Amino acid sequence: MTVAMILLPLFVEVGLTFLLLFALLPVRMRALSSGEVSRAAAAEDTSTYPPRAQRFANAFSNQFELPVLFYVITVLALFTRKADIVFVVLAWVFVISRIVHAFVFTTSNPLSVRFSAYAVGAIALAIMWVLFALAILLNV
Repeated sequence: MTVAMILLPLFVEVGLTFLLLFALLPVRMRALSSGEVSRAAAAEDTSTYPPRAQRFANAFSNQFELPVLFYVITVLALFTRKADIVFVVLAWVFVISRIVHAFVFTTSNPLSVRFSAYAVGAIALAIMWVLFALAILLNV
């Protein structure tokens, strides 16, 4: 596997994080300028934002949960040369699941679809960690 093949899913995940951040800003600004939430209330408690703004904020915050484990495993697998085609495929499964999760979260938000996307990503990430641990511990 080339370095680019290994890191491309990571770059896409980082891009998703910034996309959500830059999408969150105008949603919050709209809520403030329309009077849906007061600046004083928003400064004290972000839960005072309307539901749409909260969904964007939650989708952004979610990028600092499971994806952190994804970043770590990608860097470790790259430096230890344990990233193979299975690793890269699982990395793409994880990243695509995060994109679907974020899209669903910030649009229609049906919990069953959002949970399914989350579960697929969590399972892919867990498999990545198990395979990596086995490769290191068994020296394969």
